[in-house]
Parts: sequence; structure tokens; C-alpha cells
Amino acid sequence: MIEETPLQHLPENNMATPSIGFPRSATPAAPDSTRTVQPVKTAESTEEAKTSASISTSASTRRAEQNSQILQASMDVSIKSANTSLALLYRTAIDRINTLLEPELGPNAIGDTAAPVQTPEATAGRILSLSTAFYDAYAAQSQNKDKDAETVARNFVDLIRGGFEQGFGEAKDILTGLGVMGKDSPIEQGISKTYALVMQGFDDFLASKLGTKATANEAPKDTSAA
Repeated sequence: MIEETPLQHLPENNMATPSIGFPRSATPAAPDSTRTVQPVKTAESTEEAKTSASISTSASTRRAEQNSQILQASMDVSIKSANTSLALLYRTAIDRINTLLEPELGPNAIGDTAAPVQTPEATAGRILSLSTAFYDAYAAQSQNKDKDAETVARNFVDLIRGGFEQGFGEAKDILTGLGVMGKDSPIEQGISKTYALVMQGFDDFLASKLGTKATANEAPKDTSAA
């Protein structure tokens, strides 16, 4: 009878790892948190994105149109007041005078000056004072030095008068388009009075340069019959 040799119990930490046997399960790799999982695009999701973008664009367009309409309505109401109509006339007149003075005195000679208190007298006075103030600078230009004083004065007044008339025409067209002009309209009365005062002021300025008392547009008296 064969005696069985008892197995010696070795400490667990001294046991050799067997080289054969069942394979160990591999430890799964930790997911890479830096990688972005790209969603799978489908025809349906693409179409939804396009529809959403289209709706957003349409809404933005409608808001812009509504804002534009509100702004235009506000401006129309404002211009329909007599005071603001005179401010419009003042602005267009100064802009056109600046344009005609530019070849002689450079761009924006008069500058962006604020409109005065909106009365026909104040508006006309400001237009006259700002425009006629450039007479000396105009007369000093090299192309005018060989001209006589009367020619220079007449040319200058014709220039600024033409600018004012252009600006007046533009303002009148705008106000007519808004339907606020008419025989009994205080707006038409206001800008018409301003026009008359400015034109008379140009005549008086020219007369002062020519040393005459009669206005430039006054018809000469007939002295043939006496």
C-alpha cells in the first residue's frame, strides 16, 4: 500500500503563478473622455435642422420688417409736425449748400450744425448766417482773385441760393409724399415763409456787397417817362 505524502502548504504570497491554465479576463480599457461621439446624421435630422434654421431666419426677417415699419411710422408722425418739418428743410438746405460749396471750399464746409428753434424766422436766419459767412473764403480762392467784386458777389449768391433751392425742393417733395402739404396746411405755410425769408436775405446780402439799396430781384424803375 502506497503512502500518500501530505501536501505541504506554502504561504499564498510565495505561490508561483502557473504558466498554463484558463486565460485571465482582460481588464476593459477606460473610455477616452476627450473623444466626441459624433451623432449619426440621418435624412430626417438634416431636414429638421434645415426647417428649424428656416423658421429662425423667417422670424428674424419679420422682426426686422416690423422694426423698420415702426421706425418709419414714428418718423412720419414726427415729420408731420410743423417744427420737425422746418428742421427737415434746414437739414436738406444745409446739405445741398455744402455740396455746391465743396469744389471751392472743400467737403462739409458749413459742418453738421444743429437746427435752431423751429420757427420760420429762426430757421431762415440760421441758413443765411451760416451760408453767407463763407463769402470772404470764397472770394479769396485763386480762381476768383482776377474777377471784379460784383462778379464774385453775384456768383457766390447764385451758388448758395441754388443750394438752398435744391434743399427746399427735396424737403417739399418729402412732405408732399407724406400728404401734409396743402393750401391750409401750417406745415406748407411754415416752409413757404422760411423760403421767402431766405430768398429775401440772399437779395439783401448781395445788395450790401454791391453797395445798393435795391434788392437783386427788384425790377428797375422806369424813368423814361417823366
